[in-house]
This record gives sequence, structure tokens and C-alpha cells, in this order.
Amino acid sequence: MLGLAHLGWALTDYKQHILHTLRGHGYQSVLAGVQHVAADPTVIGYDEILDHKSTSARDVAPAAVKFLRSRPQQPFFLDVGFFETHREYPVPTDNPDYILPPAPIPDDPATRKDMAGFHASARIMDGGVGAVLDALEAAGLAGNTLIISTTDHGIAFPNMKCNLRDTGTGVSMILRGPGVFSGGKACDALISQIDVFPTICDYLEIEKPAWLAGRSFLPVLEGTQEQINDAVFAEVTYHAAYEPKRSVRTERWKYIRRFDGRTTAVLPNCDDSTSKTLWLEHGWKTEPLEAEEELYDLLFDPQEHRNLVSENRVQSILKEMRGRLDTWMKDTDDPILHGPVPLVRGGHIVDVNAESPKDLSRNIKR
Repeated sequence: MLGLAHLGWALTDYKQHILHTLRGHGYQSVLAGVQHVAADPTVIGYDEILDHKSTSARDVAPAAVKFLRSRPQQPFFLDVGFFETHREYPVPTDNPDYILPPAPIPDDPATRKDMAGFHASARIMDGGVGAVLDALEAAGLAGNTLIISTTDHGIAFPNMKCNLRDTGTGVSMILRGPGVFSGGKACDALISQIDVFPTICDYLEIEKPAWLAGRSFLPVLEGTQEQINDAVFAEVTYHAAYEPKRSVRTERWKYIRRFDGRTTAVLPNCDDSTSKTLWLEHGWKTEPLEAEEELYDLLFDPQEHRNLVSENRVQSILKEMRGRLDTWMKDTDDPILHGPVPLVRGGHIVDVNAESPKDLSRNIKR
């Protein structure tokens, strides 16, 4: 998928969704709430899609709880997606004076209030997660269930969501379950979300589909390997607007390459917020972007502020990282190798020069 499902993009083959592999081994599949892979969730193939008034955790969690209270008799894959912490955020309940904005954002009364709103949204999400976990416990299922809690991108602040620095690609991932997923431990290995599917296959001792990408991180959890990846990759092509860029990250280095020739930010790919407004009021629209290529030393520059592309001392690293990215793009048949990626037939897009993702200005049908 090269863009957003609700703007016209889709998976090439929904049979590659994990629910179809699990179904072949006796698992019932159930969806509650948000999913981001189809405009119409019925095309994915769930056995059951639960009813709920909204996609807020306040409504989705009770639907999931009701399913768990029914004490399902066969193994199940329950996909629970909450709207939180998408914007817009609810009214803050914490005192913003004591809230620190995330690292890329200046510490300002407006940004502190914005982050307090995020806290309020996260608190709603946390309540929904707690309700589902409590229901698993009450149904006697907690001891025999693998729980995966994760997000799909960085939080919705400028230079975070829809960006390829660690603040955009680093996500929460918490797993709990029998065996290696019990006991509580932190894992610092380089893991990509494409590694989750093969890990589940190994954990359940079922055969991996021949087309499956990614690597199982079970050996890391078992303590037999420190790493499964020497590099992980990330990309953006279409979000609200077209902004093609790719990245590769090793334990120490991050390399980012842009493919659109832009010299200023693609503003519609940043959700509207008081933090964004603060930057716009101070000239973000004309603030120059980094060069077409970026290279960061994550050991000495974890916030990715100092682009080292032009420094002679790291040219061998730059060559290596370029090569890693080129190889990955060829191996995955990246369409950007053949030029600008066309908008999908019937897709929607916001003009790159707009300021807001709400400025949907083109509906191209081919």
C-alpha cells in the first residue's frame, strides 16, 4: 500500500492479511474498531465485524469486551483498533504548565496545551486497553492469549507523524503472552513491524506463507540472538499529499532520501494543531528542508539535527547506507525507481502546496 485506504489506496491481495493464514489453522477472525488497510473492511475477510457507535475506545472497547465475555470456543484473532490518539484531541484534563512537549517541538504554552490534549486522548485509549485486558482475565483467557499492542507511526505533531526520522518511525510495541512473552523485559533489537507476522507463525509453530517478508524475532526473545536485522527500512509515498521519501536505519546510522525535489515542507502531511500553527506563524511554510539526502549519527545526534551528508569523514558510511537503500528498493520493486508514482485510479489527494490535510482539492479518476 502506497497511500491511505480512505483516499483510494488498497492492498494488492487481501488474502495476504494475517487473518487468512490464521484461518487455515482454525482461528476465528474478528474486527472491532479502526483498521487502516481497506476503505471497506468487509473486503479484508474477517469472520465477524463488531458493531459500535464510533471508533473511539469508549465505544470499541465495550464491543470487544462483549465478544470476550461470550467465551469463544475456538482460537481467535481479535483485531481491536481505537481512534485514539488520532487528532482532534479532547479537552486536556492535566495542567498544561507541567506537560513537556515531545522533543522536536518547542516548549511553549500552546504546545504544552497541545501535548496535554494528547495525554487526555491517551488516557481514553488506556481505559479501552484496560477494559479489554480485564475482560480477557475475567473470561479465563489471559493465560492463553498473545496480546500485541502497537501503533503505526509517530504521534501527530510536526516533524513526527509522516516523517522518517525516529520521531516518525519509532512506534510503541508491547507484547504479553505465555512463554517468551511473559516475565517483563525490554528489547533493544532493531525490529520492523513486518517482523510481527513471521514471529507469530514461529510462536504458533505454523508454516510461514512462501511470500511472507520480515524475520521472526523469537530468537531475540529466547536469548539466542541479539539482532535479527542489521537494518530496517521505512517509506512515505502518498499521505494526504504526495511526498515520496525512503529511509534505512542501522543501530547507529540513519539515511533518508527524498524523491520530490521539494525545498520546503509538505504541510498537508502534518495534521492541523496548535503546535503546527505556532510553526506556521513563525515562517514554517518557507523554512528550507534538509538536502535531498540526510545522514545522521544516532549515537551522537539521536534527535537527527546534524546532517552529515557533506562531511568527508563519513563518506564511506554514506556510500554503505546508499547501497543498503538501493538494494532494498530493488528487492521490493519500489515503483519510485521508475519515476514519480501516479495516483491510484479513483484516488484523492491534497495539493502539496496546501497548508492543511483538510484542503482536499483534487479527485482524480482514471
